[in-house]
Order: sequence, then structure tokens, then C-alpha cells
Amino acid sequence: MTERAVILVSGGMDSATAVYEAMERGYEPYFIHTSYGQRTEHKERQCAEQLAEEVDAADFLHVETEHLARIGASSLTDEDIEVSDADMDSEEIPTSYVPFRNANLLSMAVSYAEANDCSAVFIGAHSEDFAGYPDCRPAFFEAFQQVVDVGTKPETDISLEAPFVEWSKTEISERGLELGVPYELTWSCYRADEPACGTCDSCAFRLQAFRQAGTRDPIAYAERPSFEN
Repeated sequence: MTERAVILVSGGMDSATAVYEAMERGYEPYFIHTSYGQRTEHKERQCAEQLAEEVDAADFLHVETEHLARIGASSLTDEDIEVSDADMDSEEIPTSYVPFRNANLLSMAVSYAEANDCSAVFIGAHSEDFAGYPDCRPAFFEAFQQVVDVGTKPETDISLEAPFVEWSKTEISERGLELGVPYELTWSCYRADEPACGTCDSCAFRLQAFRQAGTRDPIAYAERPSFEN
């Protein structure tokens, strides 16, 4: 029997690569995608749905988590907070941090996994998220694995997989290119549905990753760095 894995699929390049990594490891993919009031939620959902169709996912669960937007305190969900331009060297927590988001999303993913006899949950967090996002750090995932072990049925065995947690975004893009990830079906911009702004943190790190991987990012941008033109 093929093992099953739930993958948190945001619509972005990291989670898309996590899908292909899970499949490469022999898992049948079950997609979970959440809309939590983020500025680009419609584009992100569209990308996640297209990717699910591309890989013939076993299931696609879309969940509305509007409580994260109602809680606020993030530029991704609050129109009164400006999305900052990229500062590649900053170690400050950015305005785009959604308080304790990954704990919320992983909780739903584990519920979904336990209900569908899945043996793993994949998330595409990576090392360059460490400084800005405390819920992307290895210690967080190690602690959450303990929560999963304690909080599920005795016979349930779900492994929390963050395969890129020690990787750079460039290494993720290189792995994705090797696996044939259709990056044209992904979206990373925090500000806009289309074209991507090219200047927010997420766009900047994505563009840098593709450049360092020796290829051109296939999606459209309103503004590309000089090295991309």
C-alpha cells in the first residue's frame, strides 16, 4: 500500500517543491490549502488548485481560516499595515509575520492526516525564514512533533516533515528544477495578484533564488531587478 502524506500547499514555490519531494519519496499527496484573509489569497488558491490538478493529487482540502485575519497584526491580512520592501539582511521579524500561523495550519494538517490514515505531514519552511518567522525554526517543528505524538490516537504515527528546514531558497529552487516542479504555477508575492510586485521580501528572495540557480523565474513581475532584465 502506498503511503500517504498531507502537504501544506500555499501556492508558493517552497510548498510546491515539498509536494514533489514528498512524491519523490513515494508518498501519495493529499493537499491542504488555507485562505486566511491574506492579500493574494485568490491567486494563491488558484495556484494550489492548478498544482493539485497537475500532479493528480489524491484529495484537495481548502479551508477558510478567517480568524487569523480577524486577529490581525500582520501586513498580509491587515490593509492598514503596509507590506514592507525587501531588506535581505534584516534579522527583525517582518510585518508579514502572521502570529503563530504555522501552529494553526499544522494543527489542521495533522487532523486531516489522522482522518485519512496519512503517515506524514510536509511543510516547505526553509532556513532563510529563521530570523523573520519564529514558527519556521527547527526547534518549533521538533516541539510540534511532540505535540502530534501526544495529541493523536495511540495507534496514529504521523511524521512531521520539513525537508528544507536547513536549506536556502536557492537550494530549494535547484531541487525543484531537478524534480521538474512547474514553477510557472506558483505564486510568492505578498502584495499583488498579478503581476508580482518584485520588491516585497517574498519576491526578492524568490528572484534571488532563481538567479543563483542559474535560471529565470517564469512568472510575471511589475518590477524585476537589473540582473533579471
